[in-house]
Amino acid sequence: MSEKPLLGERDNYADYLDSRREAFEKKCEGLTPEQLALRSVPPSSMSLLGLLRHLAEVERGWWRRALAGESPERLWGPRGADADFNDVVGEQSAVDEAWAAWRVEVAYGQEWLAAHDDMGAVVDGHHHGQLNVRDVVVHLIEEYAQHLGHADLLRECIDGRTGQ
Repeated sequence: MSEKPLLGERDNYADYLDSRREAFEKKCEGLTPEQLALRSVPPSSMSLLGLLRHLAEVERGWWRRALAGESPERLWGPRGADADFNDVVGEQSAVDEAWAAWRVEVAYGQEWLAAHDDMGAVVDGHHHGQLNVRDVVVHLIEEYAQHLGHADLLRECIDGRTGQ
């Protein structure tokens, strides 16, 4: 058995973030649009499809807004309106749109991170103030970890599946 090579700081963070992204995808595997949109824990508006939309927006916000200094429009409504979760419908077109948006934002983040080695580089994170790249990437890992816990509970309520 060969040992996994030691990674530098950036590649280590990228590996952890990608593994959390993959874990989220696995939580959603094999479910119908109706199941993905199911609000399994009333009265919460949280669903797996809502989480997917939220994570697409999170990726978009941190990579494009905070790190790249862009000003893209939000994907599903104004900040603070919970549109990521509130306007979810169990239709294939809505699922396809959410996965497509998430994949675009993940790819953007992967490309951005691959092009930037300095984890200590300081950026103006707009409404978050000054941040370094490390802060943002660790926050994204934390964001996925938190929402994977939610996804575990939602998936278990839907069909009893636990674990990855």
